[in-house]
Amino acid sequence: MHDLARLIRAIPDFPSPGVLFRDVTPLLADADGFARCIDALAEPWQGSGVQAVCGIEARGFIFGAALAQKLGAGFVPLRKPNKLPPPVLTVDYQLEYGSDRLQAQSDALAPGERVLLVDDVLATGGTLAAASALVGLFGAELVGASIVIELLALQGRGRWSGDGPLHSLLQF
Repeated sequence: MHDLARLIRAIPDFPSPGVLFRDVTPLLADADGFARCIDALAEPWQGSGVQAVCGIEARGFIFGAALAQKLGAGFVPLRKPNKLPPPVLTVDYQLEYGSDRLQAQSDALAPGERVLLVDDVLATGGTLAAASALVGLFGAELVGASIVIELLALQGRGRWSGDGPLHSLLQF
């Protein structure tokens, strides 16, 4: 995975002073690197019967849609507020400095459907925990989650309460 890590650009002081932003744009721009990334994200879930991949807005859409195709599953976007027409199911959650919400169309998942969550970065874990809770509102079965980058210092894994494993491809 070291060769994929070199495709992640570190941008200091973005979006605010003291933050080291991990930019996946170079990874996405590298056809071979992106293909290897999707293969590596899919590997733990091959043969697990995943029926739907839920990608978390926004970069989770990119990785999630490609991963869904690789796994032969459908794709469901988990959106920020006011991006989907009603009816929607909603989960509110707390961020480090405020709150946010995730939404999905009310018919996006069926009870018992086997679901995999996907996002680009796991930081403090609040968004991933909210996504897990949203899947639970549908009565779907959470198989686990795949993350491209886990920021270890922020200890987001500690907030993972999903039923399945949490797989991160790269750790910084």
